[in-house]
Amino acid sequence: MILVTGATGRVGYHLMAALADAGTEATAMVRVEAKGDDLPGRGKHIVAAFDEPPAAEVLRAFDRVFLLSPASEEQAELEILFIDALVAAGHQPYVVKVAADGFQEPDCEVRFMRSHRQIAVHLAATGLPASYLAPSLYMENLLPAAETLRTEGTIYAPAGHGRVGFIAASDVAKVAAHLLAGPGRDERTYVLSGPEALRYRDVAERVSAVFGRTVDYADLPPERAREQMLASGRTPWEVEGTLELFDWVRSGAAGTVSADVRAVTGRDARPIEVWLDDFRGAFVSPPPDLPSAAF
Repeated sequence: MILVTGATGRVGYHLMAALADAGTEATAMVRVEAKGDDLPGRGKHIVAAFDEPPAAEVLRAFDRVFLLSPASEEQAELEILFIDALVAAGHQPYVVKVAADGFQEPDCEVRFMRSHRQIAVHLAATGLPASYLAPSLYMENLLPAAETLRTEGTIYAPAGHGRVGFIAASDVAKVAAHLLAGPGRDERTYVLSGPEALRYRDVAERVSAVFGRTVDYADLPPERAREQMLASGRTPWEVEGTLELFDWVRSGAAGTVSADVRAVTGRDARPIEVWLDDFRGAFVSPPPDLPSAAF
């Protein structure tokens, strides 16, 4: 039996859909009862939270667990609490933990990656069998740029000329589905990316080609980016973390291109042109509220 945490998020939702499509039964862990009814599959869910995990007798029903929570200042603390609950249940489930590319690099000091590294160190110390997914930046992180793309024909980001191996959340979910539903427990780290590493200027060119209009890229100074993010209501912790992330991008460290998606699923990751076409509606009309990013 598979337990999916973070089931309502951008990766978790796609994972529930992928498992349902494969005919694999999974149970979602949700904080709010009503949200479980809207998920793909048979609607099986339990109401719990990372800091209020299910009881040991409930956890023992699951021999495979998908672990992902939203990026927040408390992320490491919350996931470690949940891992400790799995250990206390005493049944040694296989854990598929979503982190972020860079978490496996000791010199990467982006706070989002440090949180995942702290979780991974704790998880390894417990002895639970685990695989780690380390995706590049999600293509879905481009969706907030849709407004200025529509109104100004410009994508703003403090990314300089750094390249990113953007990947669709659905491709990360497909890798997770294969690992969770497969017969083995391949304990390793999978670095996940799209088929190419793109500068934000390249992204603007692809947007132009797909939507048939001219879109430019403007390199936003970090201080201006900070002001805009704070004004939008994002927390100081999240803002500083995002600036650290873009500093990492500018340094050239985010440009890894990996074949791990194909190696696990047998299919190539989607190119950005296909993803853009799939999300055409979000770029031509105001998008709905989006799940929080999980770097």
